[in-house]
Amino acid sequence: MNAKRELSSIDLAALVTEMGRYEGAKVDKAYLYGDDLLRLKCRDFDRGRVELMLEVGEVKRAHMADPEHVADAPGRPPNFAKMLRNRLGGADFAGATQYEFDRILVFEFERPDANTTLVVELFGEGNIAALDETGEVIQSLQTVRLKSRTIAPGSQYQYPDSRIDPLSIGYETFVREMEDSTSDVVRTIATQLNLGGLYAEEVCTRAGVEKETQIADATDEDYRALYDALAELATRVDAGDFEPRIYLDDDRVVDVTPFPLAEREAAGLDEEHYDDFTTAVDDYFHRFDRSDDDSDSSEPNDGKPDFEAEIAKQQRIIDQQEGAIEGFEQQAAAERAKAEALYEQYDRVDEILTTIQEARDDGIPWDKIDATLQEAADAGLPAAAAVVEVDGSEGTVTVDLGETRATLDATVGVEKNADQLYQEAKRIEEKKAGAKEAIENTREELAAVKARRDAWEADDADSDDADSADDDTDADTDEFADTDWLARSSIPIKRDEGWYERFRWFHTTDDFLVIGGRNADQNEALVKKYMSSGDRFFHAQAHGGPVTILKATGPSEPAKEVDFPETTLRQAAQFAVSHSSVWKAGQHAGDVYMVEPDQVSKTPESGEYIEKGSFVIRGDRTYFNDLAVDLAVGIQCEPQTRVVGGPTAAVADHAATHLELQPGKYAQNDAAKRCYRSLKDRFADDSFVRSVASPDLIQEHLPAGGSEIVD
Repeated sequence: MNAKRELSSIDLAALVTEMGRYEGAKVDKAYLYGDDLLRLKCRDFDRGRVELMLEVGEVKRAHMADPEHVADAPGRPPNFAKMLRNRLGGADFAGATQYEFDRILVFEFERPDANTTLVVELFGEGNIAALDETGEVIQSLQTVRLKSRTIAPGSQYQYPDSRIDPLSIGYETFVREMEDSTSDVVRTIATQLNLGGLYAEEVCTRAGVEKETQIADATDEDYRALYDALAELATRVDAGDFEPRIYLDDDRVVDVTPFPLAEREAAGLDEEHYDDFTTAVDDYFHRFDRSDDDSDSSEPNDGKPDFEAEIAKQQRIIDQQEGAIEGFEQQAAAERAKAEALYEQYDRVDEILTTIQEARDDGIPWDKIDATLQEAADAGLPAAAAVVEVDGSEGTVTVDLGETRATLDATVGVEKNADQLYQEAKRIEEKKAGAKEAIENTREELAAVKARRDAWEADDADSDDADSADDDTDADTDEFADTDWLARSSIPIKRDEGWYERFRWFHTTDDFLVIGGRNADQNEALVKKYMSSGDRFFHAQAHGGPVTILKATGPSEPAKEVDFPETTLRQAAQFAVSHSSVWKAGQHAGDVYMVEPDQVSKTPESGEYIEKGSFVIRGDRTYFNDLAVDLAVGIQCEPQTRVVGGPTAAVADHAATHLELQPGKYAQNDAAKRCYRSLKDRFADDSFVRSVASPDLIQEHLPAGGSEIVD
């Protein structure tokens, strides 16, 4: 019998009823093991040290644990753990709830400065999302972008669509749901009523109704007996009336339940009794972890690739891509609508822009212009009433255009602003075209996986035992040849999108994060939102280059001073010069300066104006003179699968394989395609490269201007 790997909805409902006893426990520290096991070390007034374990990978669990059952702390914490330490350190555990009857637990933590919610999804791919007091996602283990819901930093957390709660429905609803099915009784309870296979069988057994009874043949007496058995389970869960059991098969743990199950007793399993369910679950998974490796060879499908999981994954990618295309269409339509609204209200918008420009020509400060427009609006002037906001730091004015609003460049006219909006719509539509190309590639991969599945099943049916043994050996060889990524026939995709990936970025050989702006807006954001004391600011001496920030800490961590190694400083400087106009001009070296954050200012000298994305640097600078451009792109396979770019030494340190680049004759798009083809040829699993390193993704790491691969 296969061991239980995931807690059911009933298990979670039972655990939640016992979680209240831990309310008031203080969180000391957060640890992340791998990319799916979160541990919160806590101190309870009555019990001393307790551990909250949340695992959302192949094993899915959420429970308090005995400290003796917890592995030693891992090494350097990743960003997710750092963020939680900053948010939860010293916080009180305020309780846990189950979202409806879904396999979702919601943990609340309170602290005087800010409260935090952890939403733990114990279904599908699994996920943990940290939310602020408004329900906005601070960070999550996995970024999700589907048509139905989005889980990404800065977005409002969205729960999955509601499902039927079998423990709370009335009898009439129960009968109606049953009669809507065309299957048998046990399958209907398991799927239509969301109870799951084991507990659906248990309900049938307790009710004395044959599991295979077709819905068309079920009687009123059958429905009443089934409903009463279901209500009995609900009453025991609500009342906390538990008699926990761990079930064993040949001394190997195979299940843990909040009360005895007739189905497990009928299977002849040994059982162990516990006083509370939390302890039983903790004991089960502690023993399961130790025994699982010994039992792998007994799995009936040992050695067979999990085609269904891969098919499901590819389908999820398609759903995400379709959602992205829909989003691009809406964004492009919104930008065009703004441009058209500008022309529809040309005279009013022109009056606003002309008024601001004339005031600026007369030397009137932005704040005075804003105040004057507000006074005019209060006086009933229609044009002034349409002004929503004047932002002097950006040189913009936001205008109410009726059904939409537009933020305009106050230094240019209506036509120029409308043209910029049309250009933005065009840029978004180009992204949509890229997404459509990507979705076709994904559909091809989905078809290829299905073909491999069908071929495997055909071979399995036709081959003899010796052939099957050979196939198993080959499969095992592919599965565990972990170090030779280029030779692996199948590479698992592991992706957790970092907050920094919307910028240019890389990690140095000393594992420090460096981020750079892609445009003026991002340059502004980097300095205003993401630069902290302790960081370093880099910029090429040549005009036209990104703001580059060497981070000492993450965005949710308190600032601190760091003694950066010389190698890290030099790599950050190389990154700055390589993405500057030096590369675009075809030059191979340039100068870069470095300053402290407090030397960077947006305040110009009297009578001067600073363009968006530009800054004033005051004080002494540290120069890196005649620094050679240095850029490479590669594919990282662990701990994440993604394209990486940056100085060659840094990329080589993090990637399974890489390409070194230099200024050259191929435009950015063409250079990305050449890199893609070259990298794709290096991997035995070319579908993996299509999934994680499309030309569009590679292009994000290339500088503006021409490039070519160094032979």
